[in-house]
Parts: sequence; C-alpha cells; structure tokens
Amino acid sequence: MQHAVGSPLPPPHQSGHGWTPAAPHSGPPHPGPPHPGTHQGPAPHAPHQGSAPVPPPPPAPGFTPPGPLPPAPQQAHVSPTPETTGHVPLPPGGPVGMPSAPPATTAPDPAGTTLAVLLIGPAGAGKTSVAKYWADHRRVPTAHISLDDVREWVRSGFADPQSGWNDNSEAQYRLARRTCGFAARNFLANGISCILDDAVFPDRPVVGLGGWKRHVGPGLLPVVLLPGLEIVLERNAERSGNRRLTDEEVARIHGRMAGWYGSGLPIIDNSQLDVPQTAQVLNDVLARSIASPPSW
Repeated sequence: MQHAVGSPLPPPHQSGHGWTPAAPHSGPPHPGPPHPGTHQGPAPHAPHQGSAPVPPPPPAPGFTPPGPLPPAPQQAHVSPTPETTGHVPLPPGGPVGMPSAPPATTAPDPAGTTLAVLLIGPAGAGKTSVAKYWADHRRVPTAHISLDDVREWVRSGFADPQSGWNDNSEAQYRLARRTCGFAARNFLANGISCILDDAVFPDRPVVGLGGWKRHVGPGLLPVVLLPGLEIVLERNAERSGNRRLTDEEVARIHGRMAGWYGSGLPIIDNSQLDVPQTAQVLNDVLARSIASPPSW
C-alpha cells in the first residue's frame, strides 16, 4: 500500500507486526523488513513463534562492562544584561554634580581626582595642545574631547563656519556639543575624567556656557585660556586647512574673548608659557576651583 507524498504517515502497527532495521553487514543480502502495511510469510529457517529467546553470549574473560555515563554538566544560562559591553556593566551617564570641597586640612589634588573640565579660548590659544598634554599626564584615566573634531565628523554637507555662521553651521555646532556632552557623561560615569575644548563666546548665550552646563552638568569646571593677540596670530599662521583663519578673523575672535574678563571664570594668560607650564598652571587653577567652585 503506497501513500501519497505529503500525506500523513499511517499509525504504527500492533505488537508482533512491527520491524527493526537490521545492522549493516558484509555478508550476502537477506530479505529486508516487511514494508509497513504488507504481510509476508515467515522467513526460511525462522525460529518458531513460541520458542524461547536466545540469550546473549557471555562476556570475554577479563572484560568489565562500562558503568553508566556521568550526566553532562549543565551550563548556567546567562541572560543578556542591558547597557553592557561584553560582561562589564556600564553605569548610566547622568549629569555631573558639583565637586565636593575637601576637608580644610586636605589640599585638593586635581591630578588624582575625576574631573570634567571645559577649556575655553580663541583659535590659536593652544587649547587642543594643552588639553592633550594635561590628559596624557594625569594619574587617573582621562579623555580629551575636542568639539572641533566632533563637528568635523560631518563630511558631506559640513557647514564650515568660515564660510559664514548660518542656521546649518549653528545646528551642527549644537549637535556636536550635545554629542560631546553625552560622551563626557558616559566617561565620567565610568570613572574617566574629561577635558573638553571649545571656543565659547561670552556674547553668544545661545551657544554659550548654558548649553555645556545642560549637556554635562553643573560640575563642569570652565577655564579660559587667553594669550595675547600677537601670540594667537603666530600660532594661527602655523595652521593649515580649514583650521587656519585670516588675521582679521583671528583678531575679531580674540577681541570677543576679552569679554571673559570680569565674568568670574578663571583666566590663564599663557603668552609666555609653553604647554607643560600651562598644564601646571591649569592644575593650580583647578585645585582652587575644586575648593571653591566658580559660579557660572
């Protein structure tokens, strides 16, 4: 009896009509098992239906039957944890709180404290060089985040402020600052200090310090790096690409940065200081800011 392809298989037969596949052997073939649903006569030389079963052969001398196999070890099921990298949980990056003032008998040590620093200054002030050196020479893990670098992640359609400050360049600036703030919060939540650098203007509150405080938190410590105009012009002349500005633009930016005087923020004039000396002065300024956070 044949069954159509795809139709259900017939139910198993009752006891005495089933079959067991024969083990492969090298001898001549013998009649195979009956097809389910068919009836065949007894095979030649088959034992009588009522005869006793043949016992298995005795084991060879010296043979010990193997014991039961041990159960396979079960691996513990590890459920995936959200916000993890591998098996390392990442704490949520919330806004950075104000640094707590140390006891009066203990001098603040900015080199060994987890901090969030915003280094402000005009083009050519040395922000990037000082920030990198400061981050490289701390005793605790420290990241350097440059807003200009993040802005230039946009390749096609980059709104270069040198071509004029417009809605597109301002939108990309806001997006870059929000990205920098997000990165800083996550670094700080994992015990890594951050120093960010940006040319923040005191007369542009729309894209000023308020945005940094919203994105990073009130614990961000701003410091202004403001050398003399002649030093800024010399450093700008050594630049290339879109990082180099015209002398007129550099002078205009430097003049606007002078508005930070009288703002209450700490200002470093690094006109006569090299990068390591400026980084040391930055540490001194931060020690005072930790002891008495600036109001901004």
